[in-house]
Amino acid sequence: MPDTLDVQALLDDMASQLQTLLQQSGISDPVIIGIHTGGVWVAEALRQRLGLTQPVGTLSITFYRDDFTRIGLHPQVQPSDLPFDIDDRVIILVDDVLHTGRTIRAALNEIFDYGRPARVILATLVARPGRELPIAADVVGTTLELSEDEHVKLTGPEPLRLEKAST
Repeated sequence: MPDTLDVQALLDDMASQLQTLLQQSGISDPVIIGIHTGGVWVAEALRQRLGLTQPVGTLSITFYRDDFTRIGLHPQVQPSDLPFDIDDRVIILVDDVLHTGRTIRAALNEIFDYGRPARVILATLVARPGRELPIAADVVGTTLELSEDEHVKLTGPEPLRLEKAST
């Protein structure tokens, strides 16, 4: 990973990709949902760039994770907040990093507990190799090649920055 990535430029590019996808698909009124925490920050930045009027929905997937018994419950679980009906709506689901696909699987499970959307468009700031599930993003800010012992994390909310760490 380069020492610095221009997160604002990545967000601008993602917004442009989304605008094109929405126009080509004839979608005029999507809602946007971010996965707590980094995905919410990215979703809010995209919402502003796209000029969407609905507030960002927030998903906390803690109870939907398939590694819940291994990692335990986070001490400060935030509740999910979807301030709109999702039935028959187009959802832009946003996360900061797509790696194994397990977070997205958990988010989709939770979304379908709220209703049945017409379509889910997946957008991620960073995609990296290592999928364990057949999940791919429709919109990607950047793709990073990292070793298995390296991780990338979005910090923020102001300013949004990507940081790399090793375990």
